[in-house]
Amino acid sequence: MNPAALLPVVLVLAAGGMIALQAPTNAMLARAGGSPVLAALISFAVGTVALLCAWLASGNRPGAKVFAGLPAYAWFGGLYGAVYVAVAAYAAPRIGLAALITIGIAGQIAVALFLDHIGALGLPREPINHGRIAGALLVIAGVVLVRRS
Repeated sequence: MNPAALLPVVLVLAAGGMIALQAPTNAMLARAGGSPVLAALISFAVGTVALLCAWLASGNRPGAKVFAGLPAYAWFGGLYGAVYVAVAAYAAPRIGLAALITIGIAGQIAVALFLDHIGALGLPREPINHGRIAGALLVIAGVVLVRRS
């Protein structure tokens, strides 16, 4: 492995573990508050405060004009995350954490293959090939195995 890729890989591995922790903790909030949407709101509020503190500590202060030329869809990232967090808070106690995570990863891989293939959203174009399809099928097989166990 390229040594320059080691830090990002370790960070993504740790962040992935945190996603596994996020669903059951948000499910606790959903049970207590009676709403997965409220749980997602609380989760995002806490996350927003944490990100605000990290951003303020970073010293990075771009002006508003750097965002002016962005397409409208550039602002939807938080919406996608909010939907996932609310759905995960709802689904985790109903289908289990392992199924939630593996099904979610299957969805991520399917969309990622498509976005890579067409080079969408500023990504470099990575055409779908047999190896990438085989990898996606292995993930789907994992979903089936996790659900049947």
